[in-house]
Amino acid sequence: MSETQLSSGTRIKLPSGKDAGLVDILSFCYGLSETDVTVLLALMRGDARGTEELESDLKLSKASINRSLNKLLEMGLVMRIKEPGNKAGRPRYLYKARDYNELKSKMLADIKDCSDKMADLVEKEFRPL
Repeated sequence: MSETQLSSGTRIKLPSGKDAGLVDILSFCYGLSETDVTVLLALMRGDARGTEELESDLKLSKASINRSLNKLLEMGLVMRIKEPGNKAGRPRYLYKARDYNELKSKMLADIKDCSDKMADLVEKEFRPL
């Protein structure tokens, strides 16, 4: 499986008849784009990496990588580590996804919370006038 491939392609069928995959779910709950999810999945596979490695591996622009990394950092899905041994010039940072089990638990809890809030909204707002 290449790093740019997002998943096995598993889709779920929604009541509307539309189908949704991982990107759709993470986009809805977190506002993540397909590129953001691609970067996150790449960081989940292997050691911490710099932006240059991600650009090369994922065939994405530096701007796209940086935009995704900033969003993922802000959401607490990845962490930034100052590269050890780099003393001259600007510090170089490496990026790594949070621990898999921690990340999965967080996402499942957030998705459940999102679902619960939607159900509460329907309960409060969906009624005859």
